[in-house]
Amino acid sequence: MSDQPGRDLSEEEMQAIEAEIDRIHVDDVVLQTVVSLINLGARKGAVGAPPEAGIQPDYEQLRTAIDAARALLGVVEGRHGDQLGPIRDALSQLQLAYARGTGTGGAGGTGGTGEEPPRQAPQQPPRSQGGSRLWVPGQ
Repeated sequence: MSDQPGRDLSEEEMQAIEAEIDRIHVDDVVLQTVVSLINLGARKGAVGAPPEAGIQPDYEQLRTAIDAARALLGVVEGRHGDQLGPIRDALSQLQLAYARGTGTGGAGGTGGTGEEPPRQAPQQPPRSQGGSRLWVPGQ
């Protein structure tokens, strides 16, 4: 590809781009987007940042990243569920950070997790096994 703006691509360059697009699966893009949302959510939520760093968490952006990642995971879970353990773990860590940071966790929570479920995710697709649509850390 050319580094020069405004230059037309050659036929060979166009064919190379088209061949690359043909190799990409939509699931790959969805999973990469989920990973990007988790990474961005961690940064916006200052997850793992030492207190002396002085980073102010943006819990609204963290919440949006969590909701979007959960919704997208539902799209690929049926085909890739057995490979999503590390992604689910990272998402659980974000959910716990959100619960701690916003004070939605508590000793008398539900489900034995010690945390109350935050508001319902409005755009999350329904689970095929008839599960709840409530956002529960670790699920």
